[in-house]
Amino acid sequence: MRHFFSKEIALATIGFVFVLLLAGCGYKPSSYYMKNLFADSIYVKVNVDAAEPENAPFIKDEMNRMIINRLKGKIVPKPQAKSQIIVSYNGSRFVPVALNKEGYIVRYRADVRVHFDMITKHGKLSRNIHAVHEADIQASSYFSSKLRTEAIRKGLEKALDQFLAYAAVKGMMVEESEAKKAAATKK
Repeated sequence: MRHFFSKEIALATIGFVFVLLLAGCGYKPSSYYMKNLFADSIYVKVNVDAAEPENAPFIKDEMNRMIINRLKGKIVPKPQAKSQIIVSYNGSRFVPVALNKEGYIVRYRADVRVHFDMITKHGKLSRNIHAVHEADIQASSYFSSKLRTEAIRKGLEKALDQFLAYAAVKGMMVEESEAKKAAATKK
């Protein structure tokens, strides 16, 4: 017996219904709201931490990628920028989470601290973000060093994602405020 619907048609139908539901409920991506906060031309500066300078290029690359891919903005030199984001990596701290039978650390938590200063369309904002990443640790010092760097980078990725969420919420608040002002002037 042949099936009337193929798998492709079923998936396409489900996808279409999902898109209709999102459009019908007024869904807007976070990049839409971030555009209420930031201009299209953005200058990004990363302040280097003297204790861990190797993380600065990673942060700069991730910020640039975020602005281009998620915000659809342009990275420009400071004199041409209408918005600015200054990122300061304030170090990380490692806390043991689990020990094995012999008392050696087998799992740890990396606490990463990042500070953001922003010059937006609506003034200056600052935000401290604390991100956490847990990981297992190996007995080898080579692997431990590599895992330490990886844990810091994963923590930094989480901090940048938290920054995106913060900026999207601030942009949504700007839109709501402007809508209220427009409604008040119509009365």
